[in-house]
Amino acid sequence: MKILVSGSHGLVGTALLKSLEMEGHEIFHLVRRAPRTDFEVEWSPDRYSIAISRLEGFDAVVHLAGESIAEGRWSEEKKRRIRESRVRGTKLLSDALANLTQPPKTLVSASAIGYYGDRGDEILAEESQPGRDFLADVCIEWEEATAHATEKGIRVVNTRFGIILSKNGGALAKMLTPFRMGVGGRVGSGKQWMSWIALDDVIGALSFVLTNDAVRGPVNFVAPTPVRNAEFTKTLGKVLSRPTFFPIPAFGVRLAFGEMADALLLSSQRCEPKRLSKAGYQFSFTHLENALRHSLEE
Repeated sequence: MKILVSGSHGLVGTALLKSLEMEGHEIFHLVRRAPRTDFEVEWSPDRYSIAISRLEGFDAVVHLAGESIAEGRWSEEKKRRIRESRVRGTKLLSDALANLTQPPKTLVSASAIGYYGDRGDEILAEESQPGRDFLADVCIEWEEATAHATEKGIRVVNTRFGIILSKNGGALAKMLTPFRMGVGGRVGSGKQWMSWIALDDVIGALSFVLTNDAVRGPVNFVAPTPVRNAEFTKTLGKVLSRPTFFPIPAFGVRLAFGEMADALLLSSQRCEPKRLSKAGYQFSFTHLENALRHSLEE
């Protein structure tokens, strides 16, 4: 296929491009500067502009771009960038695709399980109601921003990513230093659910939804076996052969990270990959220990 990808230099984008190229697809990149090759398409979400004539004729678009939510404290300016980079960029792309003479058949647009907010022990499938915090509001608007593409008849898949396991980025990469130093431990009560997924399965599932016409709408990108934070901590310590005797109390996490602590570290999301499983996707990693060992060997 001829595929356009945004956010191609991020954790998921980098791995996805490598996989898609190995599969023989023709890959183009959305970039925020003047194109340097024929395989680059310029766009500027800040100016709400895109080289629309260059968007004709793609088979699929994979939209992964967005401001990192885990870098730095959440000032009001940071929260503005988090929201606008997702909502404004997605709406720009969706509107542009909807106005094409030859629109793509498929738009895969990133989202996150932050959609559900802090839900305790509730089992969360794609039809579950959204949460009511900042990240939930962002995810709601993020997914709604693809509406024009859907109305055009483009098959839209909103990938609600869970905690992606990779030593090269994301939450796991940030945990490795303290855990390797032997000062890792559960966060808060340790009872909060962590819905994780191996990077290999993120890429496998993205390839799966790109080619499976039956999959559309929100899709939970999580392994079928979420664990509580205490179990995640214990398992990571086991894999690294390090003790995990240093719990971080909730007030300490909030003191260090501010509002981000409640949204990313203390909230509980027990998600199931209902739509992926129903469509027939076979996960490579369903057990956390195996997934962590593989992720650290990559």
